[in-house]
Amino acid sequence: MALKTAEQYYDSLRQMTPTAYILGEKVADITSHPLTKGQIAAVAQTFALAHDHEGRELLVTHSDLVGEEVSRFVALYGSIDDLLTKVRMLKFLSQRTGTCYMRCTGLDALNAVGVVTYDIDAKHGTNYRERFLEYLKYVQRNDLVVWSGVTDVKGDRSLRPSAQPDPDMYLRIVDRNDDGIIVRGAKAHQSGSLCANEGLILPSREMRENDKDYAVAFSTPADAEGIIHVYGRGTLEAREMEGVDLGNVDFGKFCPMVIFDNVFVPWERVFMCGEHEFAGAMVRLFGSYHRHSHGGCKCGVGDVLIGAAAAVAEYNGVPDASHINAKLVDMIKTVQTMYGCCLAASIEAKESDSGIYLVDSVLANTSKLYEGKEYHEVIRLLVDIAGGLVADMPSEKDLRNPDIGPLVKKYLKGAEGVPVEDRMRMFRLIEKLAFETRDIVSNIHGGGSPEAHRMTLLRDTDLEPKKKLARKLAGIKENK
Repeated sequence: MALKTAEQYYDSLRQMTPTAYILGEKVADITSHPLTKGQIAAVAQTFALAHDHEGRELLVTHSDLVGEEVSRFVALYGSIDDLLTKVRMLKFLSQRTGTCYMRCTGLDALNAVGVVTYDIDAKHGTNYRERFLEYLKYVQRNDLVVWSGVTDVKGDRSLRPSAQPDPDMYLRIVDRNDDGIIVRGAKAHQSGSLCANEGLILPSREMRENDKDYAVAFSTPADAEGIIHVYGRGTLEAREMEGVDLGNVDFGKFCPMVIFDNVFVPWERVFMCGEHEFAGAMVRLFGSYHRHSHGGCKCGVGDVLIGAAAAVAEYNGVPDASHINAKLVDMIKTVQTMYGCCLAASIEAKESDSGIYLVDSVLANTSKLYEGKEYHEVIRLLVDIAGGLVADMPSEKDLRNPDIGPLVKKYLKGAEGVPVEDRMRMFRLIEKLAFETRDIVSNIHGGGSPEAHRMTLLRDTDLEPKKKLARKLAGIKENK
């Protein structure tokens, strides 16, 4: 079963028993709950489209580990072409869902762990790499969805993990025995943890000797004993609960906080255990891979933003207005710049000692910084082009009301020949794209904070050759 169908994916979730709380209530079936089913439907598209002729070219690859075709979402980056195809795959999927389908987090975590376990073994003589590859075979053969648990809740951010008054503010090892380890802590902003079969948990920052209990990486079933998923609220929940008024009713996003309340992890699932000097390398590598992923998924959504802006201008009767076209140009420029940076980051990738390719971190982080600042301008221009009805349009329920429906329909008419229902649906889609906080904040903080992006950019840029170029052109002789 190396390639599941969408229905087999749904069945795999129904067979699990995660501990999940939504708005204070314990929920048994997350596949049907109105606040979670939208993202599960988006993840299901990664399975459905793998069996589609066009999607298969991007979503399916060959694994030498298991000797058969597997989802690209569980494959290692074995070449520059793999990285290029990843970006194109993510763009393809985002164009068809308009939201997050979360599997890229697991993909990027798998590759980061694949690189760093090799490096830890080389220094310490451990067998983490062998454990990881066995785990990866299991994931590939069963076409599992993996979420990456990276961001700790952090407590007092001026203090290191081991200096926190409450030591559980970063996930940590609280006990070790012959069978495995026990961990405690919490991870925030866990995109789609309830959509996943497995979690791959990584440290969230660099660690020092005193922090070695926090230098831990492991895998766990999403429904393991002691794991509690607590739904994180976003805007527009009323739309989802009512089941109406969404122009994109099938797909959505949610981000739980995941609590690890003394969770047991067997040794075969442990991939870092106290090797503190490698914690920073693991999270930085994950960060660069994931910022590279954003250049695909956010640009796919960007194409939907551009399309929605052009469509609503047409529905409003102003498709040829010069100021509309100027705004569309600015939107296209930003989205294409981000996409181009991530394609370039793929082309400039280098092979690591592990055989996994390392994306160019400077180019990947440049794209993410551009997203964090300029992508909001794309959204602002979308709202600018659409107009005020994005904020306060009457409900579809009003349209259907026999007493006032005809009047609502009369006064919500736009350009001649455009059905009122179509215009209303486009406004609702734009509302979702522009005002759903979980997506908007992800543009800034997805893959790490903007400051982390800047730090990576500066750390990984060698300034000496650039200074040498400037001195040479200025006629300054080099010191011998």
